[in-house]
Amino acid sequence: MSEVTHFLPDWASPPGATISDILEERGQSAAEFARAMGDSVDNVQLLLIGSAKITNQVADHLAGVLGVSAEFWLSRESQFRDGLARLTKNEEWLRDLPVGDLIKFKWIRSATNAPEKIAACLEFFGVPTVADWWTRYEGGSRLAAFRKSETFDSAEGAVLAWLRKGEIDGAVMPCEDWNPERFRSVLPAIRALTRQKDPTVFVPELKKLCAQCGIAVVVARTPSGCRASGATRFLSGNKALVMLSFRYLSDDHFWFTFFHEAGHLLLHNTKMLFLEGGDLCSGKEEQEANDFASNQLVPPEYQAAMRAMPVDGRAVMRFARQIGISPGIVVGQLQHFGVFTRRQLNNLKARYNWIEE
Repeated sequence: MSEVTHFLPDWASPPGATISDILEERGQSAAEFARAMGDSVDNVQLLLIGSAKITNQVADHLAGVLGVSAEFWLSRESQFRDGLARLTKNEEWLRDLPVGDLIKFKWIRSATNAPEKIAACLEFFGVPTVADWWTRYEGGSRLAAFRKSETFDSAEGAVLAWLRKGEIDGAVMPCEDWNPERFRSVLPAIRALTRQKDPTVFVPELKKLCAQCGIAVVVARTPSGCRASGATRFLSGNKALVMLSFRYLSDDHFWFTFFHEAGHLLLHNTKMLFLEGGDLCSGKEEQEANDFASNQLVPPEYQAAMRAMPVDGRAVMRFARQIGISPGIVVGQLQHFGVFTRRQLNNLKARYNWIEE
């Protein structure tokens, strides 16, 4: 990965640096150079640090004093100004990325200055230059085209970083070939995992069951600015990716998001990226995925009884035990349908914490 840095234009050396090298070789001071140029020492200092531009007239003077062609100095000036513009654009690109979190999460190597941060981010995205990044991601327009929620409100750079993390981790996960029939057959076993409260137990089992069906499951926390809760795409014709963020750190949201993504895999175009974020969903595919998740978690034959549920924790736990799911999911569904308020019986939801490695 280190070779990426060689393609990075992480510096812009002014022509004055070349002039200083020549003066040093000759043992000539800035004052002597200024007299030879017929200019003041202050103006020469501006030239040496790159604040003053090399015009045609200055290039002619430099050619006469230093013995290097005027064309060389004009070319050197042009390269320097282009480099400055490129650096400015690169630093603007860097500001759109959640670099602090990428370092904190150890997704990129630690970096202290802008060139190092740019190089680390380019390595993470797997491109040699910022220009190549824009070509690959089309300036973020590809993400905008795949938004599926009118309420989705995220920084595109943060979302793309989160999606890239899923791509990196998912690519190295061993999986069988994509098999939708087998995936449907293991959904009951996955649903039973909702009764398990410990993510260190159910997440590995979830990954194992999905890998047998050709699905890489990546759980990654979201960096600042990314409000995504889940995403689905195919990494290849035979390998799907489901990303989950644990954004709400509760079992009802986590499992509904997973089964929502499962709905996309089984019902919709395998060439599309589905990205979930915000509190409401829009679009035909999103509603179908919502319905799929609801019906998988609470089969239709139990939904009338669920919606008639009193605001009673014991009743919820009995019902959840009867149908074999987490009581937190029952509470989440009843809150979603407006039977319970958002504040009622939240104590029945399993809560999770992120543990730093």
